[in-house]
Amino acid sequence: MVLPWKRPRACRRVSKATLLENGNSEMELMTVPAHFRCPISLDLMKDPVTLPSGITYDRENIERWIESGNRTCPVTNQALGSFEQIPNHAIRRMIQDWCVQHRSLGIERIPTPRIPVAPRDVSGICSKILEATQRGDQRKCQELVEKLKAWGRESERNKRCIAENGAGYVLSVSFDFFASLSIEMHVSLLEKTLSALTWMFPLGAEGRSVLGSPSSLRCMAWFLEGEDLTSRQNAVVALKELLSSDQKHVSSFAEIDGVEESLVRMIKEQISPAATKAALMAIYHMISPSNTREKTASRFVELGLVSLVLEILVGSERSVAEKALGVLDSICNYGQGIEKARHHALTMPVLVKKILRVSNLATDFSVSIIWKLCRGEDGGDQQVEAVQLRAFPKMLVCYRLVVGREQRRRPLSC
Repeated sequence: MVLPWKRPRACRRVSKATLLENGNSEMELMTVPAHFRCPISLDLMKDPVTLPSGITYDRENIERWIESGNRTCPVTNQALGSFEQIPNHAIRRMIQDWCVQHRSLGIERIPTPRIPVAPRDVSGICSKILEATQRGDQRKCQELVEKLKAWGRESERNKRCIAENGAGYVLSVSFDFFASLSIEMHVSLLEKTLSALTWMFPLGAEGRSVLGSPSSLRCMAWFLEGEDLTSRQNAVVALKELLSSDQKHVSSFAEIDGVEESLVRMIKEQISPAATKAALMAIYHMISPSNTREKTASRFVELGLVSLVLEILVGSERSVAEKALGVLDSICNYGQGIEKARHHALTMPVLVKKILRVSNLATDFSVSIIWKLCRGEDGGDQQVEAVQLRAFPKMLVCYRLVVGREQRRRPLSC
């Protein structure tokens, strides 16, 4: 049985003139056997696998089906006792032969797929990494970490499999061990390990505890001070994850000399949106009142953080704006921070503009900051400026919206 061919994404366009030159119609030439199509998507299969039910599917489609919570075969509706997917090499070779036969029509041969990583493969590598770490074998550890990273580059599925089978904890142990020995002597291994860890977040409690050790935090601070942009970004992404999970990590990191300068420099240079957002989140956790003394916030103010944040807010996208406003709101809890914000020309115009224009969270932060600026005897000038910029009508609208939401949540009375 044959069905009309639905051109796959990988295929190049074929002009009608080319088809007519061969003396056949487009429909007659562009046909494909039905058993080459995935029953789910009806597209040509690129990586055919067979379930225990005996039905063959494209791996990507059946994995998406299973990950959605389905526990039956899509065709037979048979309950699956096992989700093992056996590569169907016979069908795959037939599909490749068919593509070669029709390449004159612009159909490209599908590449032979790589076998995805299995949990037992990840467990085996992790055991070897732990053994090499205990021996202090840097060369072997680096070789095994490179292998994990190579698997992760092949597909997102491989990354999930690696992260779900304990690799994050193992790499944290290895990172902490070699960082405690000597950062300079093991810098290449530490860079590669931290790079792999960034796509395994969030870590479990044990992994966070190990990676949040003083030696590991000092290593990340060392990377932040360096010139390698990739290492700096990986370090700040890891720090954001750690500082948001435990106040002890915040205290330990804040005690390291020069970390405030490194984080401000990261925001100033804006090497990437991910790095900027991670740096803002790290600073936010460091200056939250429950986590730090005023000295840390004062140091950030001295380094020009208020001006940097306001400049970012002028033209930032939603996610960055929310984080920048969160930092500004926290820093305005301290006398030196609010004084600096009051004397900056951009403060009130930027805050008023962000109300009701970015997100509910950004609005909440903006209103909170305006209230802090206007309160007290020193807030008279800010009150006048807020009135001139029509901040209070916007704030009244915010209040009505909040009241409306609360009233809709209340149960109806009998």
